[in-house]
Amino acid sequence: MTEAVIVGFDLGTSGMKAVAINHAGEILARASAKYVTYRPESGASEQNPLDWIAATKEVTAAIVQATNSAPWSAIGLSGMLPTLVTVDENGKPIGSAITWEDGRAEAEGDELRRNIGEDVLYRRTGQWVDGRYLLPMLARLCTIEPDRVSHSTTLLGAKDFLYAWLTGKNVTDPSIATGFGCYDLNSGKWDEDVIEEYSQKNTMLDLPEIVPSKTLHPLSASAADALGLTIGVPVCVGAADSVLGAIGMGANKPGDIAYVAGTSTIILGISDTPTYDAKHRYLITPMVDAGTWGLEMDLLATGSAIRWLSQMFNLDDEKDLLALAARSLDDRAPTFLPYVAPGEQGALWDPTLTGSILGIDLGHSQADIARGLIDGIVNESARCVQTLDAIGFDKYNDDRLRVSGGSASDLWFRQQLADATSRRVQTTLGNEPDRSALGAAIVAGQAIGIEFSNKANEFEIVTPNESTKKYWTARRLMNDDARKKIAVIHP
Repeated sequence: MTEAVIVGFDLGTSGMKAVAINHAGEILARASAKYVTYRPESGASEQNPLDWIAATKEVTAAIVQATNSAPWSAIGLSGMLPTLVTVDENGKPIGSAITWEDGRAEAEGDELRRNIGEDVLYRRTGQWVDGRYLLPMLARLCTIEPDRVSHSTTLLGAKDFLYAWLTGKNVTDPSIATGFGCYDLNSGKWDEDVIEEYSQKNTMLDLPEIVPSKTLHPLSASAADALGLTIGVPVCVGAADSVLGAIGMGANKPGDIAYVAGTSTIILGISDTPTYDAKHRYLITPMVDAGTWGLEMDLLATGSAIRWLSQMFNLDDEKDLLALAARSLDDRAPTFLPYVAPGEQGALWDPTLTGSILGIDLGHSQADIARGLIDGIVNESARCVQTLDAIGFDKYNDDRLRVSGGSASDLWFRQQLADATSRRVQTTLGNEPDRSALGAAIVAGQAIGIEFSNKANEFEIVTPNESTKKYWTARRLMNDDARKKIAVIHP
């Protein structure tokens, strides 16, 4: 008999990834499927939720084939956030999904923070609620698409929508709930005061029930038929991609730091207390297990910026850009501010920041410009790690920065990251790019009672080069000075 599998789905920004593991935690199969992001106007980022369903069908078929139609013991979900989906009473999506890359609701985010009080809202929710959160996004829709809102009954995140399609249940987990902008971190419930303030001017939709990440519901008959699976397979609610990416990388105890590189890059430090920051430089995200929090910073334009510049230079893929950047001499790269998303949600957290190149001259080559971009991304990554070190993460004995995905597959990039952060940079051999899907499968297995053995993984560790400290200190100062100059030009 073919051994049973547990499958994790990761509903990401650019596509769906799936990982199948056995009951020993060994990866048996992988699959992925892409979908399109639409950008109808400046700052827009929209997707069709039905494309997510099509991608789920595609990766399911691939996993079934790769595992010789093995029975499925459980399904786990991971998802991007915040991404808005509005549905009607039958669960049908109304309008396009609005992803976390969309920057059109900043005014609504500013208004909500101002009315509640910026520090009050941060301390309640653990979030700096800007225009990328679901309540401000919905407030904008109330103004520009009132018919859409009037025909909708429920507000969901991307993962919530997929879970509802799989099980018929409108539920969310605490980590995804933080992306709504009205989740009370202390009570674990929706914050009625925030909702009341929002509702004074805007239409409020029903919100999903908040349940623990390891909650299970059976796969519905309709979803089972559409996917070719058995009715009743337990489906685990799961969590945000940042949370499950950290779990998939083995970052699960206080002091651990996960660096998940993708379209954006997540830097998440594990803490046993929800430590607030007076400068709101990081978000506080509930982890899967109660009593554990992730102190999280999200760099908006990393993989997306590398991909963008690769296309500008007519290169085949992002690896070619990294190889190009490695050929630039250290003292040749211009100062590249990598805020092309627009704005930034890392330790700086400023939606007004823009991407800029300073100090460029006729002698600069494509390699120098590519190096400038990578230096900018690495500098912002180091800023985030230093923010965690400033609150005590540097006091733990473990100085590893666990990295996975995207640019982290490149050894040269990992060396730059090690040098800039003064931390050992660790990745598993092969640097599997689907750690969030793996984390979703692991948590789903735990939800059905499987205790995975702690098998020794094979790691590759890059050690910081002490001789580069002067270089990275200078680059950091140049970037900070460039930001000040740009602020004068574009206040």
